[in-house]
Amino acid sequence: MTKRPRRARATRALRDLTAETDVLPRHLALPHFVRPGRGIEEAVASLPGVSRVSVDMLLPRLERQLRAGVRTALLFGVPDDADKDGGARSADDAAGPVPSALRAAREAFGDDLVLVTDVCLCAHTDHGHCGVLVRPRAHGSELVVDNDRSLERLAAMAAAHAEAGADLVSPSDMMDGRVATIRARLDAAGFSSVGILSYAVKYASAFYGPFRDAAGSAPGGAAAAPDGPAAPTTRETYQMDPRNAREALREAALDEAEGADMLMVKPALAYLDVLARLRPTTTLPLVAYQVSGEYAMLKAAAAAGVLDEASAMRETITAIRRAGADLIVTYAAVEALERGWLR
Repeated sequence: MTKRPRRARATRALRDLTAETDVLPRHLALPHFVRPGRGIEEAVASLPGVSRVSVDMLLPRLERQLRAGVRTALLFGVPDDADKDGGARSADDAAGPVPSALRAAREAFGDDLVLVTDVCLCAHTDHGHCGVLVRPRAHGSELVVDNDRSLERLAAMAAAHAEAGADLVSPSDMMDGRVATIRARLDAAGFSSVGILSYAVKYASAFYGPFRDAAGSAPGGAAAAPDGPAAPTTRETYQMDPRNAREALREAALDEAEGADMLMVKPALAYLDVLARLRPTTTLPLVAYQVSGEYAMLKAAAAAGVLDEASAMRETITAIRRAGADLIVTYAAVEALERGWLR
């Protein structure tokens, strides 16, 4: 027998020598949920180890991730309910949670951190949708998201984040044409050096539940009037259908053509096939998000003794990287490094 693949697996040193995939700190990004106020640290029950924090409580967490070697932070704003309305008017508030966090982080850490901001209206609307709702032209029982009216609010939000110090703005709304609109707004405002990390391939997934708890952004929260049509309870009219893969290639190509600098696939684990199919079609960096439900599922299985947490986190994060991700957004980024789960 001349062909013996086991020769390369005989020792840990040999396995490391022949390993095809590695996960280094620079391949990881850590999400943060930012609240207005001071001294706030609210644990998210459905996301073990994750909290909503005010800016003063955020800064030590950013320092901790830097010590671990994780230099990319993804910021999500969680405004007060009183600041939400149907038009997402708080989305571009310069005093809002994300712009405030950007200014504080930039002052504290300079350019040591890559600061990425989520650009979406869902946390700023009283109905939890990623765009502005309008009554349907034809008779219907539900309001609909007006794509083109939403673009202006998204562009204004992105510009506010750029003004406050974002390195990358990351539209996650899935409106058609948002990348081109945001790029034009940033360039016109003098922010041509601010990049766009587009959620190019974002599916209408069941795995977002804990995130929506953390961000207070579940859809369907309000109606236009007591006797009017209701807000939809899903995002299926703008997020992608989980049954589709070729459509993902089209979405990514459109965003690249509109000026995206990086492309994201979300969720990651349930769509590794899509990530792998996308990889050879573009030279742009690819990002994949191990979303809240995927993370919480692993945490719950480990807590129940069903899985070894270190091995499961290492295997799943490595799988995302192996499928083609240049950057992996995961709530486990710092914990995995501090506890030696990645090698």
